[in-house]
Order: sequence, then structure tokens, then C-alpha cells
Amino acid sequence: MSEETVLQVRDLCLWYAPGSPTLKHVSLDLPERQVTALIGPSGCGKSTFLKTLDRMNDLIPGVRVTGSVRYRGRELYDPSVDVTWLRKQIGMVFQKPNPFPMSIYDNVAYGPRTHGVRDRGRLDGIVEGSLRGAALWEEVRDRLKKPALALSGGQQQRLCIARALAVEPDVLLMDEATSALDPISTSKIEELISELKERYTIVTVTHNMQQAARISDKCAFFLLGELIEFGDTTQLFSLPRDKRTEDYITGRFG
Repeated sequence: MSEETVLQVRDLCLWYAPGSPTLKHVSLDLPERQVTALIGPSGCGKSTFLKTLDRMNDLIPGVRVTGSVRYRGRELYDPSVDVTWLRKQIGMVFQKPNPFPMSIYDNVAYGPRTHGVRDRGRLDGIVEGSLRGAALWEEVRDRLKKPALALSGGQQQRLCIARALAVEPDVLLMDEATSALDPISTSKIEELISELKERYTIVTVTHNMQQAARISDKCAFFLLGELIEFGDTTQLFSLPRDKRTEDYITGRFG
């Protein structure tokens, strides 16, 4: 495994119920400090694949997974893996902003407190650093005690990113993190993703072809649970190797 690979997936299959698998023999290497976009039509397995990377699918009864997912060489589906530890290393930002019904400060401090940080000075530093990391500090610094739910949709999504950053993850998963947002908020999150990849490995699901082309270094095209093509974004968009990839990105289907 090359030293730049953070997540190595081999022959991954997933079933939500007996019968045909939702993911079929997916293999790819996700590189460090790059943005990898997962594209493909609705229901093709993108979000399911994303959730295998931090075992969010464990929460669904009856799910069965075969194959291998290794995070920095460690098999994530080994029974000895502590899922709380795993989700500290690999953070997740969901499609719809989901702030907790508490203050802006307490939203960001929630994760560090869960992991045992009690010192007020240290928490203050983490909250400020995480909000700065999510490009939100200047907008909320004077109202940290106000309810997070009073923020706009775009601010709520950046707060959720700050909340994910507060536990100092290594990898950030984003499941269509801009699909519920207006164009200005979307543009802010895209700029933020470009900045965050200096420090984090980012894997993002998007339906938006232009967005995938703008923000990602690598791109993976899924269709009916299979990984059809994976490679450098520029190459995949300009010279796709598979006719189905070309048909999808030129809008012939999907």
C-alpha cells in the first residue's frame, strides 16, 4: 500500500437484505489530502459506499458487508475496532444541516467533551479554531451562546463542518453537503473544501457534475452498485475510459 493511501478498499460488497448486493466488488485507494468526488445517478450506491468508510451502515439492521476496508493499514471491519474511535478519525457531514438544539458554542464543544476535554480554556480554543476552520468564526464570534438553529442554512452547514473538525479527524466524509443550500452558500462551502484539503483527506458525494469538476482531484463514477471508473478528475471528465462514464457526464442519462 503506497504511503499516500489513507483508505484502501478491496472487493467490497454490501447487502441491505438477502438478494442482489447494493455494492458489488468495489476496489479503490483514496489518497491523502486530496478531494475525491463520488458521482453517479440516484440510487447507484455512492452514499452507501461513503457510509461504509466510517461504518454508519452498522446502524441499519440486517446489513452484511464482505471484502476489506483498511484505514491506514487497519482493517475497519475487524470486531476489535472501536467504532467511537473510528468516527473520531473519520468525520461525517450530512446532506441536510443537522445542528444540535443547543448553542453554537455547545455544538462545536460537544465532540471534544464526549472525548474527555473538560478544561474551559482548551474548549474555547477548540471552538474558535474549528469555527475558523469552517470559515464561520467572523460571522458568529459575538453570538456563541445563541441557538445554533437560528443560523441560516449555509451557516448551519458550516457549523456542522466545524463540529466535525472539532474532534480533529483525519478524514472528512461529505454526503451531498451542498445540495440543500443556495448558490452563495454552496460557493462558500466549495471554497472551504479547497482550503480544508491542505489538512484533511476529503471524500464527497455530489450529484453536481460541475461541482465535481471544480473541487475534486479524483473522481469515482458509480452505476448500479458498481464502480465503473476511478481516476484523476481532469482525465475522467476529458477522456473517460468507459462509454458509460462518458454518457453520464455528457448528460445522456442519469
